[in-house]
This record gives sequence, structure tokens and C-alpha cells, in this order.
Amino acid sequence: MPYREPEQLTCAQILLAAVLIGAAPFSGIAHAAPTYQVYVTNEKSGDVTVINGSDFSVAATIPVGKRPRGIHVSPDGKTVYVALSGTPIEAPPRIDAQGNPVFERKKGGDDDDDAADKAADGIGVVNVATQKLTAKLNAGSDPEEFALSKDGRRIYISNEDTKTASVINIAAGKLEHIVPVGQEPEGVTTSPDGKRFYVTCEAGGDIYVIDTVSYAATAHFKVNGRPRSVALLASGSIGFIPSESAGELNVIDAVNAKVLKTITLPAGSRPMRVRLSPDEKRLYVSNGRAGTISVFDAHSYDLLDTIKVGTRPWGIGVSPDGRFLFSANGPSNDVSVVDLKTNREVSRVKAGAGPWGIAITSRR
Repeated sequence: MPYREPEQLTCAQILLAAVLIGAAPFSGIAHAAPTYQVYVTNEKSGDVTVINGSDFSVAATIPVGKRPRGIHVSPDGKTVYVALSGTPIEAPPRIDAQGNPVFERKKGGDDDDDAADKAADGIGVVNVATQKLTAKLNAGSDPEEFALSKDGRRIYISNEDTKTASVINIAAGKLEHIVPVGQEPEGVTTSPDGKRFYVTCEAGGDIYVIDTVSYAATAHFKVNGRPRSVALLASGSIGFIPSESAGELNVIDAVNAKVLKTITLPAGSRPMRVRLSPDEKRLYVSNGRAGTISVFDAHSYDLLDTIKVGTRPWGIGVSPDGRFLFSANGPSNDVSVVDLKTNREVSRVKAGAGPWGIAITSRR
């Protein structure tokens, strides 16, 4: 075949090629400069995976201690707090005919597990700028989840194995209050006005509303088995609580502390985490063993979509711009990235062992 001189590309062709090459790794999704990072607790490997929001690359892996689960960012975005526990991981309890968990009494007759390493319990303090663990705060026994006060000065904690909620003064590094609640407390959320915090209890479906001045329970109501989390609209009037065992989403009157509506989720759903979009138009529910995220209208409560993600999504988070959702997929040790314009998974990021919780902070 005779030799041919290569054709010269026009400026337009060169520009088009550059655009296509730049877009290829992300299936045509444009990414701006990194403005946030996703922090993922890995319950089994004892560390936190940090993912860049710009390209979904792993920026760091931070060792934090035993069994990290709950994770939240300080109001100023400079600190990430992580719940740590030395209580060994146990299989979930048996479920009775009504969908309620059945808790077995330990042979020693004590709620405390002899194998637990209580020295490992606490709230880890991670510096966002250095991405290092800098301290651990006393948080009572077996902290699982928590929420920060509106001013960021205190932490409200669920102590799973002692049927209590604890209150930490961060500056003093002091455990200030212990509040009795129900069996197996888990989810904790601060009200938008900062005057109350909610504690959900797995065993009996008890929800406690606790005053942030007196630290007394001002209300107590029930939902069906294993409520895992709470999300509240900024108005403070409406909230959402999932019931894992029943596969339900409860819409609550947060002013009068009662259930307004109970929604049956798609078959196979075991709802874990509820999260509102930044504009509060959408509510996202992670459905655990179903491997899906349910998308609801946060005001009409209509089910709008069901998004397939990884294995057993637990913690979820939404990017500050509302563009992407991230789900921690425990058994598959990865994080799903969902494009919320199309409601489709667009990437899967490798994390540590047993991803559990997700928090998102702006880069500083």
C-alpha cells in the first residue's frame, strides 16, 4: 500500500478530541474543581476512607480505632467526629412474627459483653486539614450514633448496650449527662432549632424527644420495629423515621410527637438511613438488604423512583450541590455514587472493610 501523508486536524477536531478524552472516565459527567470530600467509616477495618467529590478518587485512609460507625461534621467544617466502639460485632437478632427483634439474655445475666474492649469506646476527633485522628472523647459505653448541637459545642450520643443517651461537652472533653432511654438506642438527630434531640431505639420502636437544656425526655412515642434514623425538615414540623423490620417509612408530626402516616416500602426493603436533599424537595431512604435507594417527594410523600446501588446500602449522603448521592455498601466494601439528575449509579469506589456511615464536608 502506498504511503500517505497524515491528514492535518482542524482546530475544531482537536478541541472535540480533548473534550471527549477529558469526559471519558466519567461517562460524560462533567466535574468541577473539588469543593467537598466524602468521609466513610469502615466498621471492620477500623478506618475512614476519604473520597474526593471532583473525580471520586480516594484521597486518604485514616486509621481511627475499633468499629467506627456514626460519623458527622462540625458546623464549621473543620472537624469530623467518629463513633468508636470496642463491643464486638454481633449477628442481628432474630425477628418474631410481628417483625420485632428478639434479644437473647446473655449467659452471665449482664447486658455488658465480657469480650468488649471498653477502652476503645469514644468519639474520635479527625482534623479535616491534616486528615489525622487528633483525640478521642469519652462518650459512655458502646457509642453507635450521635448528633451535634446546633452550636457545635456538644455531642448527643446513643449508647447501644446501656439503654442510655450521653451528652459530651467538647471543649471541656467531659461527659456531662446520661439520659435513660429504651433498649438498643441507635439513631440520634438534633432538631433544626437546636432545642431537642431525638433518639430511636431498635428493640421496641421507641422514639424519645429530649430537651437540650434540662436533658429530660419531653415526649415519647413508638413506631414499628428497628427504627434506625431520623430526618427533619428545616421547619421542624415534619420528620421521617424508617422501620427496618417492617419495611416502612414513618412520617411524623415533630411538633406533637406522633406518627402522621406510615408508608410501606417496595418489597424486600429494610430501610436504614433517611436523608433529605439540600433543597428539601426529595427524601432518600437506603433500603439495606434490598440493595436500593428509594426516592420520595418530601412533601407529597409520593414514591418517585427506586435506584439500584451496591450490596446492603446503610449510610447515605448527598453532595452540597445536590448532584450526587453516596451510599456505604457494607458487604461489598465499596461506595456507590449516584447521579441524582438521572437517578442512576455512575461509579463504585473501593473503601475499607464494612463501610457503615457517610459524612460530607467542604474542602478547606
